[in-house]
Amino acid sequence: MSKSDLEQKRQREKTFYVDRLRSISNRWEDLSLKVFKISHGGAWFLESLKRHRKLLPSGGRVLEIGAGYGWAACMYKYLFPDAHVITTDLSEASVEDRDRWERLFGVQVDTAYACSSDDIPEPDASMDMVFCFSSGHHFVAHEDTLKELHRVLKPGASAIYFHEPTSPRYLYRLARWRVNRKRPEVPEDVLIPSRLKRLARDIGLEASVIFCPHTQNRGEFETLYYGIMRRLRILQYILPATADFVFTRSE
Repeated sequence: MSKSDLEQKRQREKTFYVDRLRSISNRWEDLSLKVFKISHGGAWFLESLKRHRKLLPSGGRVLEIGAGYGWAACMYKYLFPDAHVITTDLSEASVEDRDRWERLFGVQVDTAYACSSDDIPEPDASMDMVFCFSSGHHFVAHEDTLKELHRVLKPGASAIYFHEPTSPRYLYRLARWRVNRKRPEVPEDVLIPSRLKRLARDIGLEASVIFCPHTQNRGEFETLYYGIMRRLRILQYILPATADFVFTRSE
């Protein structure tokens, strides 16, 4: 993707978030924590955190990239109040609207600002963990992003892409077409595990992929699809799936 195409894509994402903010009403304030926890985004994120609980620092500096409105960072701060939580997103408008989620969870993230995933204004080796939830497939500049993650992570620390759409290379075009049908407002992509693992290793990051198909809050077809995939694990490697990516900087 050329620099002009990348900039055009990023501008579309910024516009999308501004338009979404205009349509949000005060009914958000009436949500309870319990209701949000059982909604699909919150439930999936909690499940992801439990799956990787051994990697999660309860303190230290934790950075979320591609945060959108920052709800996942607020959830992390709620679970780990001693952590210094930083939330970032490409869209300044979405980052500034995080106070809705802070009030909902009764927390305040420690730092928030707008930046791209491949240009993070943090010192070298300063992060105990970096994460994103279902936004890594938006980054496009994957090699530069992984280089930036390697730079900001402390030795032995990990970056986790939670809940990402994936596809083997030979089904990439079909998988990408499908996800763009579901939400055409913002260009979507899917991640090719073999490509990201190769890029990460070349940069000096240990990389692993954990497939995590689930059926909670799915449509009828998706419930059947992912239900079969849970039973026949080989399908997770040969068909489009959902996965977590863990990138660890060597000691």
